[in-house]
Amino acid sequence: MEKKQQFSIWYFLAAFLLIVALQDYLAPPHVDNLPYSDFKASLRAGKITEVALGEAVITGTLSNDGVGNGLSPKTTERLAALSKGPHPFTAVRVDDPALVADLEAANVPFAGRVESKWLPALLSWVVPALVFFALWSFLIKRMAGSQGMGGFMSVGKSKAKVYMETDTKVTFDDVAGVDEAKEELQEVIGFLKDPERYGRLGGRVPKGVLLVGPPGTGKTLLARAVAGQAGVPFFSINGSEFVEMFVGVGAARVRDLFEQARQKAPAIIFIDELDALGRARGAYPMGGHDEKEQTLNQLLSEMDGFDTSAGLVLLAATNRPEILDPALLRAGRFDRQVLVDRPDRKGRVQILGVHLKKVQRTPDVDPEKIAALTPGFSGADLANLVNEAALVATRRSAEGVELEDFTAAVERIVAGLEKRNRLLNPLERKVVAFHEMGHALVAMSLPGVDTVHKISIIPRGIGALGYTIQRPTEDRFLMTREELQNKMAVLLGGRAAEHLVFGHLSTGAADDLAKVTDIARSMVMRYGMDEKLGHVAYEPESPRFLNMPETMPRGRNFSEEVARKIDRAVREIVDEAFVQARHILDEGRATLDRGAALLLQKETLNEDDLRELSRTSALATQDEAVVAERT
Repeated sequence: MEKKQQFSIWYFLAAFLLIVALQDYLAPPHVDNLPYSDFKASLRAGKITEVALGEAVITGTLSNDGVGNGLSPKTTERLAALSKGPHPFTAVRVDDPALVADLEAANVPFAGRVESKWLPALLSWVVPALVFFALWSFLIKRMAGSQGMGGFMSVGKSKAKVYMETDTKVTFDDVAGVDEAKEELQEVIGFLKDPERYGRLGGRVPKGVLLVGPPGTGKTLLARAVAGQAGVPFFSINGSEFVEMFVGVGAARVRDLFEQARQKAPAIIFIDELDALGRARGAYPMGGHDEKEQTLNQLLSEMDGFDTSAGLVLLAATNRPEILDPALLRAGRFDRQVLVDRPDRKGRVQILGVHLKKVQRTPDVDPEKIAALTPGFSGADLANLVNEAALVATRRSAEGVELEDFTAAVERIVAGLEKRNRLLNPLERKVVAFHEMGHALVAMSLPGVDTVHKISIIPRGIGALGYTIQRPTEDRFLMTREELQNKMAVLLGGRAAEHLVFGHLSTGAADDLAKVTDIARSMVMRYGMDEKLGHVAYEPESPRFLNMPETMPRGRNFSEEVARKIDRAVREIVDEAFVQARHILDEGRATLDRGAALLLQKETLNEDDLRELSRTSALATQDEAVVAERT
């Protein structure tokens, strides 16, 4: 793409200095205006060397040798100040019939000159008008550019950024962790490269391919990789750029976009954030959104009108497919939907392999270990993680990025920035230490629970006074009732430790309670895991990708009696998990006390520290058993 031209006052300053430097060469020679009487006197004195006669003006060359003979004092003084040698002059011509005879008598060469009458008018009127118009256009463009608007003539023009095949510079080698999505798009690439081969049996390429997935999973990068792999022009535009304050502008931009793409076919049109443009019609019952609907109608019309045999493919991306208009998703428009989901462990290793090439790392950095620390991370999250780790290593002036830097980066992303200046009183530090150790001991005691990677009582983020990081041994896609029960017991381990040691409850378990309640309610209402309520889903799963509450709560489709049973079942499940956590900590009270004391001393415990704590506790338990047996 062409680089944007930037305005600078230095351009004018450089031009001014150049003109001043070349003034002697650019400026015309100095011409004196002689009265007609001085012209006649100079002619008689033989000071005129040549003359050009016009209808109104006489021009010629005057010799300065012997200035003063027959000239007026004023003219003599002015001409004497000039250097010797010929000098140009002008004089207004008067009605003098003897002028030609005088020139012949003085033996002065003369010639006639045709004077232009329209050139002075052109210079005096047209040139200032052109200068004014150029200045006005420049100021208007500057004002429009500073306010983010195009010129008046470009309101209906498409704002799509056009990347040629040499500009994209992204191929499938740069996209990792989405192997299934890349396989789905191989057909599109093959058709754009060799349409005759792929259409020999009468098949056609899908008119539209919709990339669906959570934010940060690489939908836009995948679309650019398709263009780079196929080697065709790539038109990229955001869905919100179609809509303007003027009615009809969005539809005009859609028409212009498809017209530009047809001229450069084969090509790819990519519309990012399609939900900004393709929201279901009628979603705004109060009206006032006709412009969006007109734009959507024009897009539907263009998708019906273009011929795929011309080599034009439409790609779009969204993370909210549930709000799109059904007309967009029907066959013949977006024929194919490709899911670009969060990567699994293998995909995270591949993505980390791509980003780790850009940083200097030590040999102990293993992508497998980093992938184990980052379940649920998207491609964008992993890229940010590698960058944060590099910054951590840079701050401590290291020669390369180590595995501990990645652990610190994970903590910063998940738990927030360390708040070492947030001072806790001794009692609060003790409560936090027992709380976090309660999480860790319950997790270490239950089967099928993620391994505890690190615990700390250093405050982080906005309200976290401590944190416990668990590392999954593998990606899980199904969980049993017992596994969910154990997960809730781990979450309630901190609250159970507080109740066991101090005999009271604090506000530190607010986030744990929210997570536990959500799990228990999902077990009852979505997964049918309560025997009394049976195998019934009282809350169907939403197809949303974002972990956000719904803006419009759905109505309840069960009775008040069932609602009471649901609340009772949720409470029973949570209470059962709390009793389970309390029982585990009660049996391992000595380990809990030693672990809390060690945590207060070191503030942070890693896997090795916890493993040593478990070994020491086991030996102490054996010694106590031997002593009890002897007594």
